Amino acid sequence: MTNILLILFFVLLFLLFFYLKRKNKSAQKTTIIPTYAPFLEEQDFNPDISTDNWDLHKLRLDKFKRSQYKGLTFFVSSENRIYYISEEGDKVYC
Repeated sequence: MTNILLILFFVLLFLLFFYLKRKNKSAQKTTIIPTYAPFLEEQDFNPDISTDNWDLHKLRLDKFKRSQYKGLTFFVSSENRIYYISEEGDKVYC
């Protein structure tokens, strides 16, 4: 009878050990890295970073003759006309 109680004790101890180990793993939190948001200075000097700021977009068009605005790259032609290139490869003037 004592052998059965001793075996039962060790089995319960073994199960408790794995339960606590599993609980600790689930309690560990992963760190979430925030999405990359470039600083305003970096946006000023890089026309390939998309922006939603219309004033910054116009400044970059004046300075670099190209700028990304809301994911679409705009260019300035030699006649100072603003255009973008469509999916078919055509220039679409604004």
